[in-house]
Amino acid sequence: MATGLVLYSYWRSSAAYRVRIALNLKGLDYETRPVHLVRDGGEQHTAQYQALNPLESVPVLCDGDRVLTQSLAIMEYLDEMHPELETALLPVDARGRAQVRALAMAVCCDIHPLGNLRVLQHLEKEFGASEEQRAAWSRHWIDAGFKAIEAMLAESAATGRYCHGETPSMADACLIPQVYNAIRWKLPLDDYPTITRIHAACNELEAFQRAAPEAQPDAP
Repeated sequence: MATGLVLYSYWRSSAAYRVRIALNLKGLDYETRPVHLVRDGGEQHTAQYQALNPLESVPVLCDGDRVLTQSLAIMEYLDEMHPELETALLPVDARGRAQVRALAMAVCCDIHPLGNLRVLQHLEKEFGASEEQRAAWSRHWIDAGFKAIEAMLAESAATGRYCHGETPSMADACLIPQVYNAIRWKLPLDDYPTITRIHAACNELEAFQRAAPEAQPDAP
């Protein structure tokens, strides 16, 4: 086991959730340092945290003196630094890697940014959006993204028990936290049978169970 990894995380952050899954799939030990994104205006905005991550977001992974940000970059770093450990987060072939990255980016680039905490806070502050309006906004963009991802998965011969084949990958590490958000915002999942099936398969694995928001030390 590698040691010395420190993850700055928030229990309900889907970006941090992805990295927790990846760390668990790789079999890497890490220390969690919670960053509360809401209390006292958000601990991510403090000068101390800004010095660590000018983006004022989680996750941040510290590997010795290396400070890594952005969940996709962190996951690829873990895969490249520890190719010998446990599950490979990306396939060995170029086409497979492209497919897994496309699925991961559909979540991280197209869905997640529109439902991020700071976006929802801006909708409330600048436009007076109510909690239900913010929930409707989130459901709309998750639905739009999930329709595309469902089609990508259903049409690909490479889709197996998981997003790509018979072992979980970076795509699954991105998809499962977004399904958690969909359930949180009360989006019905009936229209996404492949996503629902993969979600159930992933959540049978200890790596995903230990990464779940409610299993985190800072969960209320």
